[in-house]
Amino acid sequence: MRILLLAHSFNSLTQRLWVELGGRGHAVTLEFDVNDAVTLEAVTLAKPDLIVAPFLKRAIPEAVWKNHLCLVVHPGPEGDRGPAALDWAILEGRETWGVTVLQAEAEMDGGPVWASRTFPLRQASKSSLYRNEVADAAVAAVLEALDRLPDGPVGRPAASTWKPAIKQADRAIDWDRDDTAAVLRKIRSADGTPGLLDRIHDRAVYLHDAHAANGLAGRPGDLIARHGGAIARATTDGAVWIGHLRAKEDHALKLPATTVLTGLEALPETPGYHDLWYDERHGVGYLHFPFVNGAMSTDQCRRLTDAFIAATQRPTKVIALMGGPDFWSNGIHLCTIEAAASPAEESWRNINAMNDLCRAIITCGSHLTLAAMHGNAGAGGVFMALAADLVLARDGVVLNPHYKGMGNLFGSEYWTYLLPRRCGEAKAQEVVKARLPVGAEEAERLGLIDSRFGRDVPEFRRLVEEMAEALAADPALDERLIAKRLTRAADEAAKPLEQYRAEELEHMKLNFYGFDPSYHVARFNFIHKLPKSRTPLYLARHRSKSRA
Repeated sequence: MRILLLAHSFNSLTQRLWVELGGRGHAVTLEFDVNDAVTLEAVTLAKPDLIVAPFLKRAIPEAVWKNHLCLVVHPGPEGDRGPAALDWAILEGRETWGVTVLQAEAEMDGGPVWASRTFPLRQASKSSLYRNEVADAAVAAVLEALDRLPDGPVGRPAASTWKPAIKQADRAIDWDRDDTAAVLRKIRSADGTPGLLDRIHDRAVYLHDAHAANGLAGRPGDLIARHGGAIARATTDGAVWIGHLRAKEDHALKLPATTVLTGLEALPETPGYHDLWYDERHGVGYLHFPFVNGAMSTDQCRRLTDAFIAATQRPTKVIALMGGPDFWSNGIHLCTIEAAASPAEESWRNINAMNDLCRAIITCGSHLTLAAMHGNAGAGGVFMALAADLVLARDGVVLNPHYKGMGNLFGSEYWTYLLPRRCGEAKAQEVVKARLPVGAEEAERLGLIDSRFGRDVPEFRRLVEEMAEALAADPALDERLIAKRLTRAADEAAKPLEQYRAEELEHMKLNFYGFDPSYHVARFNFIHKLPKSRTPLYLARHRSKSRA
């Protein structure tokens, strides 16, 4: 079928549906819902058999839904209606939740139901649930709805409940009354957009990245500790770590909490907040780095490099780079770059720190290395994974193995060495120029990953651990490591890694310091979530002159 995706932006769910529908042979095209005129024009050009709306912030124009079948993905169970479904579910502490695919009509979220799914509501942030349980349920429900097209919808819910847009007052924290569980629900219901508005040291800030601070306590509302960029604030029965803040000011950025606030010197440094840790069992070292949004700052790259090198000194045979449950890595940290006195200089520092990390992984001759991609990855994060000996990905993971969308960045992380080695030169150029997301199935076919498995994060992690420990116990591992060292030596003799790096960085230097400001403009627009005024032609295939 010809399917038009109508969306506010090309977010994680929209990308997932792009991949899943395209992989099943449908002709998929996308239009950003800028205004009625643009949407109507897109429908005229696309001539779709079906319109799917995975992520909208306004109603579909009446002239569209009256004349075309429009299926809307609503992040709530059957009968739930309103623009903040997942927010309310987290805030109210629901135990189960769901996704409904319904037909667009005049009444918002009130049309016939075509398919639905339910799932246990994990205690996590809104963004984490959206990228995992909601995305999985949405894909399953959309595919079921497509199968039902000959038969029509299943009907309407027996009853429905409208919940209004959520306000900051609805989830405001009362530090004198709220326990830890309540504080976590309130912050997580707003994380990551827009964040929960609060005041700290008489400054209005949005709170993000909250976790229970086990073992800490103090007078409710007081800041009582700091660690690794996070601050701990006391609740009525304990405390919470708040990892990131965004000041309520124009163009303010979400940054580590201790960089946003001042006057924290008197707070004790108390271990407890972790964005990087190592554990070890059965001959395998596991390195976890669930960095927020998958972004890796200069400091985080350096700490991860140090942790990896330390792991290579352990009496193990395999190192599993685990990333985090939501993201593997998205490369350099655009927020810390944007906040720097000189974004060009910080970009240069950050990309070199990423390169140092990749080089450490590539040149590791003592261990077999695994990249375990629990979550999505983009740009330099994809190529960091390719530095490992084996790349494993969870089914449902979406990769964006390209840089062009960020102001035509050339990219580094030794991709000019790593990508052709896996895919071949022709495929490598095709991958980086495409600007399109790649699903796990296609990534395996291209050679970007070695294997894909696992329906969800817990199953994927269990299977990775089984594989890693089996490799560590394999009597043939020593021979495999010898072969690895010989191959690396041959590659180095043919062309040194430093030559790849120098050539890549020559291009990056122009991106960062040259006359073309495209990278800096694209970074600013991305960080500040400026809406697109038009849909790129590589997504809006219906607008391409070469379209058949």
